[in-house]
Amino acid sequence: MAIGFIGLGNLGRAITSRLASLGEELVIYNRNKEKIKDLPYEKVETPREILDKCDVVFLCLFDSDAVNYILSGENGLLCEELAGKTIIDLTTNHYEDVLEFHNAVNALGGNYLENPVFGSVAPALQGALTVVSSGKKEVFESVKPILEKIAKEIFFLETPSSATKMKLINNLCLGSFMATLAECTAMAESCDIPKAKALEILGVGGGQSLVLKAKTQKLIDEDFSAHFSNNAINKDLHLLQDLAYKLQKPLYSATIPKELFSKMKMMGKGEEDFSSIYQLFKNI
Repeated sequence: MAIGFIGLGNLGRAITSRLASLGEELVIYNRNKEKIKDLPYEKVETPREILDKCDVVFLCLFDSDAVNYILSGENGLLCEELAGKTIIDLTTNHYEDVLEFHNAVNALGGNYLENPVFGSVAPALQGALTVVSSGKKEVFESVKPILEKIAKEIFFLETPSSATKMKLINNLCLGSFMATLAECTAMAESCDIPKAKALEILGVGGGQSLVLKAKTQKLIDEDFSAHFSNNAINKDLHLLQDLAYKLQKPLYSATIPKELFSKMKMMGKGEEDFSSIYQLFKNI
């Protein structure tokens, strides 16, 4: 049976391309129909229609508000037809909202797997994402063969909301590394060290990381077309702040990158790749 996919932004397009390359039949829905006119997959007019054609439906959306709309909005997925179907939600949600999604889907006899992804467009195209799943173990095991088509590393944390919390924690590393690498690059250029050479040295020195490996060419070319946007990392760092507040824990190292990416959003650069934070340091 075909796989349903809702949310065809940069990441969603990459994941569907990967699945299609492995022979999977896809049925897709996107709120903005113009953005998917060029895609060669079967399209439906409403989220609910996808349940008539698919037993497994991926969601790959920006935030919890978007997920809630797809679930509860007009002709949404929360309906009688959801019984026996599985939703795999790749969205980075609010850690409290995701609990409501588990409950709402389960109440109708459906299965909800919280499944945020680590990685962006390039690893998605290669089937090399990392995924962390939370939900019912038997549901996870039943869809694991599909997850293995898009992910190289797969982890399971059974307690609902754990996967989302882990994704937010991971993105503190991601945002902090990117901001630090961008500042180091700009500082090296101020010392008349060629940017490409500085990045090469950082890549075998203290800057060695998956972040630098993924973003080196973008920094060299100053190509900031989005794979993972400033808006997305800004959102995630604010969600992490909410989590720390609820836990009554200070969040020292997140404060500066959170404000830096907020600044990028305020500068009208929210849709650019988060590596574009380099511009902030270069222009100081």
